[in-house]
Formats: sequence, C-alpha cells, structure tokens
Amino acid sequence: MYFKKELHRGYNAYIDADVDDLGMLMDIGLLVLEDGDVFTIEEPEKETAVLLFEGAVTMQWAGKTVEANRPDTFRSEGYCLLCPRRVKITLTAHNHAELFVQKTINARDYEPVLYTPETVQVQHAGANGELMGCMRREIKTFFDYENAPFSNMVLGEVLNFPGRWSSYPPHHHPQPEVYFYRFDHPQGFGAGFSNGEIYKTEHNGMATINHGFHSQVAAPGYAMCYAWAIRHLDGDPWQKTRIDDPEHSWLWKPDANEHIFQG
Repeated sequence: MYFKKELHRGYNAYIDADVDDLGMLMDIGLLVLEDGDVFTIEEPEKETAVLLFEGAVTMQWAGKTVEANRPDTFRSEGYCLLCPRRVKITLTAHNHAELFVQKTINARDYEPVLYTPETVQVQHAGANGELMGCMRREIKTFFDYENAPFSNMVLGEVLNFPGRWSSYPPHHHPQPEVYFYRFDHPQGFGAGFSNGEIYKTEHNGMATINHGFHSQVAAPGYAMCYAWAIRHLDGDPWQKTRIDDPEHSWLWKPDANEHIFQG
C-alpha cells in the first residue's frame, strides 16, 4: 500500500497502530516544526525513534540535551534518538524542521541512545560496478538487532542515486517494513514495487510492505532518500534477512550483462 498525506504544522500520523496498524505493528508519522515550536513525546507502552530529516532542533530526554543540526537529508547525516517507553522527549525547533517518528510496543526498559552522524553505519552498496553501477546506493543504518537487540524496531536510510535502483535485486523478508520517501527536489519521483503492486514514489510519500518481493528506482536527475523502518516479529527478529526473488537471483553473478555489453 502506498499513500501520501497533505501535511500540516505539527504531527502528521501516517500510521496509528491504535486505530489501524495496516499490518505494520507500529506507528509512523512526520513531525513538521517551525522556529520556536516545542513538541513532546511520552509514551506509556511504546518505544520511540525520532530521526531528524532536516532542520536545527534541540533534543532533550532523561536529563540530557543535544543540539542536532542537519541542513538537508542528502548532503549531511542524520541524528536518530531511540527511547524506551515512559521517557519524555522534548523537541524544540530553531528553524523549519522535519522529523520521522517511529513507535511500537516494547515492554523492555533500556537506556536511551542517540545515534549521531559520527556513529551511523554506511554501506556503499553496488559501488564495485555490479550491473554496470545501476544499483549503486548508500545503505545507512542507525540501529538494528546487532547494536540495539533491546529494541523491537530497526531504522535506517537509503540514499538512492538518480536513475539507479535500490532494494535490488527484488527481495523479501517476513518482518513488516515501511519506506518513507524524500527527494532532493519536491517534484522528484520514482517507482516502487511491493506487495504485488507498482506505485509512483513522491516526496513525503510512504509505502507499507508486508508481503512479496520489493524494489525501487529513482527517475534520472532526482536523488531519492528513504527511511526504512522494520518491526521485528516476536521470536523472529530481522537480522539482515534477505530472501531474493529466485527469478532474478542470477543478477548477483559477477559477469551479469557482459554477454550483451562488451564495448
């Protein structure tokens, strides 16, 4: 399922699990703040992740204060705050700011963690000429089962280069996932494939993925960055699980396409 919302100042709920979780088992929203706005989050039963897409924001939690600044999603790395239930998060904006919010039920209590531009894990995928560079992208992970086994969530970003593919070759995993799209130009677009559907991706659009193989592509000239948010399943956490579509698994061969393009 893919949809896009008309945004307003404040919290924009894309998924409210208390009403309908769309099979995602989590809340997803985009928080839009202007200079001087203050927004608080304090969930009695849900852990919360807040990812700064852009803007300058003061983050306060559990007696700590950090000034987070990210001029834009594409040329700078993000700040991501992960807090357990019952921890109050206060966000104060110093200019226009947009933040991705992810929540889910978690009965475990743990120490909050702030992931910074210095700690984000970056994988330069497809950078060795695979498929003639058509699937070159940067996979960024803030937290997953390896560095945050206490969380029921995973959160990262993919920087999808213009005209290139990502989440490719098509693959799937049993854990539900959300893709939240950003483009370097508001009119930017691409295409996504999931749940047996094809959809046009746009700035601040979101796709829910709970079955089938998925992949996507950005239109030439438009860089795409999308947050990828996964919910672990009870007894089956996502541990970089990737089940490739067997029809396209031959694309992993080092000489794929060489039989066509020799020049």
